[in-house]
Order: sequence, then C-alpha cells, then structure tokens
Amino acid sequence: MDSLKQFFDVVGGWVWGVPMLTLLVGTGVYLSLRLRFLQFSMLVFALKQAFTPHGKKEDGSDHDGDVSHFGALMTALSATIGTGNIAGVATAVVAGGPGAVFWMWVTAIFGMATKYAEGVLAVKYRTTNSRGEKSGGPMYYIERGLNMKWMALLFALFGTLASFGIGSSVQSNSVAQSIQASFQIDSWMTGVVLTVFTALVILGGIKSISRVSSAIVPVMAIGYVLGGLVVIFSNLSLVGPVLELIFTDAFTGQAVAGGALGTVIRYGVARGVFSNEAGMGSAPIAAAAAKTDHPVRQGLVSMTGTFLDTIVVCSITGIVLVMGGLYTNGETGAALTTHTFEQLLPGMGGWIVTFGLVFFAYSTILGWCYYGEKCASYLLGDGFVLIYRLLYVASVFLGTVVSLDLVWAASDVFNGLMAIPNLIALLLLTGVVVAETRDFAEKRRSGHLY
Repeated sequence: MDSLKQFFDVVGGWVWGVPMLTLLVGTGVYLSLRLRFLQFSMLVFALKQAFTPHGKKEDGSDHDGDVSHFGALMTALSATIGTGNIAGVATAVVAGGPGAVFWMWVTAIFGMATKYAEGVLAVKYRTTNSRGEKSGGPMYYIERGLNMKWMALLFALFGTLASFGIGSSVQSNSVAQSIQASFQIDSWMTGVVLTVFTALVILGGIKSISRVSSAIVPVMAIGYVLGGLVVIFSNLSLVGPVLELIFTDAFTGQAVAGGALGTVIRYGVARGVFSNEAGMGSAPIAAAAAKTDHPVRQGLVSMTGTFLDTIVVCSITGIVLVMGGLYTNGETGAALTTHTFEQLLPGMGGWIVTFGLVFFAYSTILGWCYYGEKCASYLLGDGFVLIYRLLYVASVFLGTVVSLDLVWAASDVFNGLMAIPNLIALLLLTGVVVAETRDFAEKRRSGHLY
C-alpha cells in the first residue's frame, strides 16, 4: 500500500508540475486574448444572467434544458466551493507566502475566460440521454467537436475515478474530522448521518441536486463571506498593511524562506486552480444541464463561478490568514484557518470556519456526484447510473472511517489528468467559442435575443 501511495505521489508531482500549471494558465491567457478580455467587459451582464430569472419561449414553454441558469451555477459552485477555499488557501499562504494570494487572483482572472469557454462548448455540443436529460461536458465536445472518441473516453474515465476521491471520500473525511474535533462525535456516526442525507439528495438526480444546492450554496457562501468580513472590519487598521504585503511579496517572494519568487507563483497558481477548477473540465458538465436560449448565455453564467469562488470567497480566507500572521508557526490547512479566525474574532471566529468547512464539503459531495455520474454513464451507458449512485453513497461513508492518504494521492492524479484532454479541446475549439460569442452579440444587437 505504501509503495502504491509513493507511485501516486511521484505521478502527482509530475501531473501538477510547472508544465501543467503553465498549460492551465496559458490556456486562460490565450482565450482572454481571443475573446478580447470578455471577463471584464461582460462581468456585470454575466452576474445579472446568473441571478435573475429569464423569459420563456414565445409559446410560453421553457428553453431547452433541465435546470435554470441559477440552478446550474449553484450545482457547479456546490462542487467548486469546498475545502480548497479554507484548507487550500491556507496551504498556499504557508508554502508560498502572502504573495500567493495575489497569484490566486491572477489565476482566477484568466480562469474566468476558461470557464466561459467550457460553458459555451458544454451547451453547444450537449445531447439528450435515454432518460430525457441533458448530457454534456468535455467528453461530448471532445467527441462531437473534435471527433476524438478515445480522448473523450479518457476524460470520462479520469472523471469517474476522481469523483470517488476528491468528490466524496476526501470531503466526507474532512467533515467527520472537523465534527469530531469540535463536538467529540465519533466519525462513524457522522458517516451514517452524512451518508443518509447524501443518498436522499443524489438518488433524485440533477433536479434534486440543483434544488438542494440552490438552497445550501448561497446560504453557506454568504454566511462565510459575512463572517470573514466581520473579522476584517474588526481589524480594519490591518487591511492596508496586509494588502501592501500581498502585492509586495507577489513580486519579491521575501516572505518565503530564501526569497523564492517561483514558489510564491507556483503555490498561488496551483491552489487557485484547485479551488475554482477552471480548466479541469468538471463545471461544464453541470453547465450543460441549463435551460438557455444560447450557449454564450450559459458560458457567461459559468464564468461568474470562478469570480465568486476565488475573487470573493478565497480572498476572504487569504486576507484573514495574512492579517493573523500565524502562517509562519508551523500549522497549515483547515487548522490554521480555524485558529486564525478564532484569534482575530475570539469566541465566534472558529465556529465560522467549522460550519463553513462542513457545509462546503457536503455541497462538494453533491456536485461531484453529478459530475461522476455523467462521466460513468458516458463510459458504461445510462443503465449504470443507479449502480454508480449506490457506489458513490457507499464511498461517502467509507471516507469517514478509513485512512485517506492513498485516496488523496490518487485523487490528485486523476483530477489533474482530467485537465489534459479538456485543455487540448479548449485550445482546438477556440474558434468555435469565438464564433458563438460573435453570434450572440449580433443577435442581441438585432433584437433576436435579450
């Protein structure tokens, strides 16, 4: 078992090395240039699309799709806003220093263009399965847009395997450990409750997941952000020096041992990508289910997910961590974030992180079930869906009672391998994304679209 873990550690170091991070960010830079930095000019319009209801067709029927724009966004955010927003940011600040927060922001800015392209292609190349539901994502735009079935199958395989790790077991383990530390409740008891609640939701499919995500995600995200803002405003005099340190360290690396600027950039980029999943190929699977009149409209909604996840939620964590200054004391992960919040807001700060971690992890379990299910059904057919859901529910319980060192290592590898075929497809299909963007703009100017 140890040798297998060592194997995955070695492969993971290669998969998540400089070439992969360069490809991830480079794809975002290239798309930003081709789309004329649409993430800036269309952000306000995109947020409006995400949070306002849309009109129906002229005959009064809904647009084609399974869930609303908001529902699709909340499903994607349920999987995206997770332990990375709390533990991942802490890891980045410890390993890369305060400047890593700046590079997380840079990664998110270019990642918005990547998420936009993923959303556009997901809707354009989606299909309807045997149950009458929409199916889409990288495996479909790789197959239908590039005619590369073998690469689509690879993506689906990696996505299925990753879902049992990073999507379920790792998340449920985080919940169980957090609850045990805070309330002294045995992990297996947490596992039973979490498994039951997960089963009740995911056995109902995308509409059930979307409905629950639409209720949980806004509450948990707003609650965590408001809690973080209370911490920040309670220590307002520190904000100026903290921001100055973040920007200074981003270009000098002085806060890292040896002044390694490359370390600052690497950890900022890596944790930024881990948090918002731009380029990973997971979020477009949810985007494909949206009721929409044009692929670009859902692409814009998808783009807001990266903005909300990293520019908003991760920024709260990062600023508080730098403000507290405990990142040099040897702690890391969720424990560091918890203790920092508690130090800056005694009596309440630690609870903000504890409850945030529990709900962030639970929502990730729900969102990743949908991702894994779509990947599994692409590989083995729609008849395998119920079996997959049952296996997924079982993996949630197992995650609370077994050691996860090997699962973590394997999940990192499969999660990274998902990105390779997806990024290749995005680069090769950039012309399609640009054409769809122009078509949407022309139809809005002519009054055919609102």
